[in-house]
Amino acid sequence: MTRMFVDAWDPSYGSSFEGSSSDGPASSSSAQVDVDVEVPAAEWAPIDASRTVREPDVVFLVDGVRRNDAGLWTAEEDGTTYAGLAASYAAGVVRCDLARGVAELAGARVARGLFTASPTATDVQAGSVRYEVHRISGGGEASKLPAAVQGPLTALEIEISAAARDGGSDGADLLIVDGPLRNRRQLPRTIGYVKTQQKHYLPAAQEVIVPRLRPGQRTPVFHLGTVWGGWSWYLRLPGSSGAPWSGIVRIECSPDLTAEQAIELAELSGVTVPRFASSSYKDPRAPQNLVPIAGLERRLRGMLGDSRVLHRALAVATSRSR
Repeated sequence: MTRMFVDAWDPSYGSSFEGSSSDGPASSSSAQVDVDVEVPAAEWAPIDASRTVREPDVVFLVDGVRRNDAGLWTAEEDGTTYAGLAASYAAGVVRCDLARGVAELAGARVARGLFTASPTATDVQAGSVRYEVHRISGGGEASKLPAAVQGPLTALEIEISAAARDGGSDGADLLIVDGPLRNRRQLPRTIGYVKTQQKHYLPAAQEVIVPRLRPGQRTPVFHLGTVWGGWSWYLRLPGSSGAPWSGIVRIECSPDLTAEQAIELAELSGVTVPRFASSSYKDPRAPQNLVPIAGLERRLRGMLGDSRVLHRALAVATSRSR
């Protein structure tokens, strides 16, 4: 008999998997994959959370948000024009002391940027807010400007993560980055947390293990040979709907680590990440949107300020420059 499942995520957020059905992601990755890292390929099976691994004393969770405040255009003296994007973005870190059961905002910072390929554009002072110019390469097509915000946002996340960790936890901590690691791979004791599955990475013989995972179980570690690749594994969170890929997240760590170090982080994630899983009655992206991350996102969006006020301030500021 055919079974049907309702994705727990609010449809306004898309789906917890980017595929044509609940069978998982629709597109396949071209990455070279090594599945013989932790166990031989033929011995792949769900792995239970280790009973001998101790959860870290402190867990840091970092995330960032961004918002497009206004689209702009510059008119150059030679008659050429360039598109511009005024954007606000913020990054923050939540520090969770597991021993004391306390979570607190360890740091948060807001930045504004004017992203454009214009060779003459300068910073824009919009009332009390300053948009620092970020010159981008290429033709500066308007459709490509939003993606340019990711670089400065990632840099801000790295800065604030390092600052939060300066408080010290004697190395007994774990940093969870919401999203792929990308160029944050140099951060120590750090994992990337990917909550939306868009591509098939595993061969069919190993991918069939993923839907069989029970809450708290993970797959063996595998290696992705891509530009941003590294060590990776899948984990199912508690509170999933029961659909084949419901509650499945992919976790990754730096390719600069040894296989043994990656396996240690995989075991650590198994005893740490599930405790932060959200509930469907509280979060429309449960269980993947971790509770501290959800609270941090709300806090950061509030820090960005009123978009209508900023849009008006930008309009006034640019009108004065003409």
